[in-house]
Amino acid sequence: MDGFKFNRRDALKGAAAGAVAGGFAPLMKAGAGAKPNIIFILTDDHRWDAFGFMDKPWLKTPNMDRLAHEGVHFANSFVTTSLCSPSRASFLTGQYARCHGVQNNLTPWEESNLTYLEVLKNQGYRTAFIGKWHMPGRDGLPDMVGQGKLDRMVSFTIGTGQGIYYDCPLVVDGKEKKSKGYITDVLTDYGLDFMKKSKDKPFCLYLSHKAVHHNFTPPERHDGALDHVPFNKMGDNEKDLPMGLVHVPQRLNFKKNQQHYYEALMGVDDSVGRVLQFLDDNGIAENTLIVYEGDNGYFWGERGLIDKRYAYEESIRVPHLLRFPRAIPDGGKKVEEMVLNIDLAPTLLAAAGVSAPRRMQGKSYLKLAQGKQTEWRDSFLYEYFDDLGFPHPPIRAVRTKEYKYINYLEDRFKDELFNLKKDPHEQNNLIDDPQAAPKLRELKEELKRLEKKFSC
Repeated sequence: MDGFKFNRRDALKGAAAGAVAGGFAPLMKAGAGAKPNIIFILTDDHRWDAFGFMDKPWLKTPNMDRLAHEGVHFANSFVTTSLCSPSRASFLTGQYARCHGVQNNLTPWEESNLTYLEVLKNQGYRTAFIGKWHMPGRDGLPDMVGQGKLDRMVSFTIGTGQGIYYDCPLVVDGKEKKSKGYITDVLTDYGLDFMKKSKDKPFCLYLSHKAVHHNFTPPERHDGALDHVPFNKMGDNEKDLPMGLVHVPQRLNFKKNQQHYYEALMGVDDSVGRVLQFLDDNGIAENTLIVYEGDNGYFWGERGLIDKRYAYEESIRVPHLLRFPRAIPDGGKKVEEMVLNIDLAPTLLAAAGVSAPRRMQGKSYLKLAQGKQTEWRDSFLYEYFDDLGFPHPPIRAVRTKEYKYINYLEDRFKDELFNLKKDPHEQNNLIDDPQAAPKLRELKEELKRLEKKFSC
């Protein structure tokens, strides 16, 4: 990190230099010159398949479904580390955890990290971070308001940064403040208020929900709405770890916890609906780019597991929706290419016509969203680091369109190799299969290549 402050200043200057020529401007409709408003909505532990339109008619998510029908559904979206704090830092910085330094839920946020919010602020946007920060979980919040940073920051430190579902104490622009009501609704209120006060400039809102993290608590209006749904039982083949000690509350009330998880998600859908209604009522929907994602996936009994962290699909895949009527008027698109959380920052900057700082390791997927041909990745690196109090071993993995190789660094588990095309649920480990040996060698080399490419 030596010399980082100089590089940070340089990055802002570089972004300014690229503002006119770079980014999304060439892709916009003719005559549309105004910079778009940008909204990023992030949820916690939202599974990639937890939408009504994903063959779950019992799950009422009409507003998220609307985003998919009117925009783009990224069907293969992933995080580079399936854990709250590292993933959130990657969304903000466009970097792997090995580079931004937030490697688990307790490692501190580097104040010298550069976020896309600050770059956009430097380009004339009004910017706000509203909701769960959780980097680090125990030591408070960074200085993110003023001095060329954000215009507004609303977050919380209670519960080691997790917040609570009702009457959550907040920190508003550095000052403690009480709140009344359900946290998803409260954060949405702050988000709408910020947008109302941003009429003179384009705005960028980062709306980061506590939901649907445990202890799963739905709003009263949805509590009991899914009493009729026969939720999963615990699966078999649990990893040889004391997981029951780690996630006792979820295991003791397994079906009820699933129900409350999905009912809390319905509360998030209400929030999305309020945001969409605001855009419609104020005539700014056409020129507003909105992205919805989750910070990581979630196991609900697959392989006997709960939570995330492992490199299996249920853990690393995340929901991902995008709508931008001005540039993508024909909605209902589905993108199959592999996009990552590190791609968000350069994508939002490109939408504003701003070149991404070179330190960002992701790349813009806006051309993919428009259905245009563009050179894209065939593989990506997944990494998981030690996290105090959790027995999961560190992991490095590589995923391609058809295969996944998982390397457990402490040799507590046997490495794993899966043919995702033939075995999408990752039940048949090919690591000892002689016929798979050539593919294993190939993926080990690819893992080395990616680790070198994304070194810092």
